[in-house]
Amino acid sequence: MPEAARWDGLRLQGEGFVLRRWCADDLAALLRHADDPEVPRGLSDRFPHPYTQADGEAFLAGCVVDLAMPVLAVEVDGQACGSIGLRIGQGERRHGAELGYWLGRAHWGRGLMSAVVGLYAPWAMQALDLYRLQATVLAFNLGSARVLEKNGFAEEGRMRAAVVKDGAIHDLRLFARIAASGG
Repeated sequence: MPEAARWDGLRLQGEGFVLRRWCADDLAALLRHADDPEVPRGLSDRFPHPYTQADGEAFLAGCVVDLAMPVLAVEVDGQACGSIGLRIGQGERRHGAELGYWLGRAHWGRGLMSAVVGLYAPWAMQALDLYRLQATVLAFNLGSARVLEKNGFAEEGRMRAAVVKDGAIHDLRLFARIAASGG
């Protein structure tokens, strides 16, 4: 299992963005981008709306996701505006992980998240010796599905009636990227 200190100082440079560790100074930017009703529409309920200062503080303290994993801020023009991270499987699933990401609406529609996933996914698979990286997408979230497809993730199936979100039942689409040596 990775230790948080392993990722201290981690910076992955992309074109027009940086991926780096979250820090306490990111709270204001996190609140600005996360407190938008459109952002959590396609995410799990761990991402609340409204997104309060207490929610941001809990996230930055590692109470929402395991910050011992490489959960990174997406930084544009010196400000955090989204996040990408993963959760490594346990036991016989330890060579796979589940990918998650979000981006503030001000940056949608420009290909930024496609570039972020394009930088992060191969780095994570190599750095963590992963054979499989998977992600689930609510069926209506076509933008997120396109991000994955552009980055070598293949759709493996649909989990019917898998999620209740905002009082409605939704299917989940399952995507995965397999390392060349992973079969």
